[in-house]
Amino acid sequence: MGENALHNVRQAVPFFWVQDMQRSLAFYVSNLEFNVDQKWIIDGRIRWCWLKLGSASLMLQEFDEHGEHTLPVGPLGQGVEICFICQNALTIYQKVQNKEVEFSRPFVGNGMWITEISDPDGYRLFFESPTDMPEETVYRGTGV
Repeated sequence: MGENALHNVRQAVPFFWVQDMQRSLAFYVSNLEFNVDQKWIIDGRIRWCWLKLGSASLMLQEFDEHGEHTLPVGPLGQGVEICFICQNALTIYQKVQNKEVEFSRPFVGNGMWITEISDPDGYRLFFESPTDMPEETVYRGTGV
């Protein structure tokens, strides 16, 4: 493959299969403020969508009750972690404090503020931003 072909790749977008699209949309759109950029509707229900938050994206698709893409046996999201690199992860944490989601308390690891949340299907989402704070510093509020 030539160098020009490699530079043709522009973006990687995580694709999550979900059990309940309405529940997932409430989590991502209402709580984390993602925007629905594209959607596929069948029988009046969103079955697939492309979500955006800043320059990051995710795709969600609901499992079928019958057919090729039925709900698998076992937990969803197991072993899946997505890191969103932010200008300031603390502002994300502060903004959602009054919503129905629970982020982990931010801490510094590998030179990054890190806060984590799991979506309704168990996919782990990390919001991280560079910092010069000492390793293992724990966020305690606006005064750090």
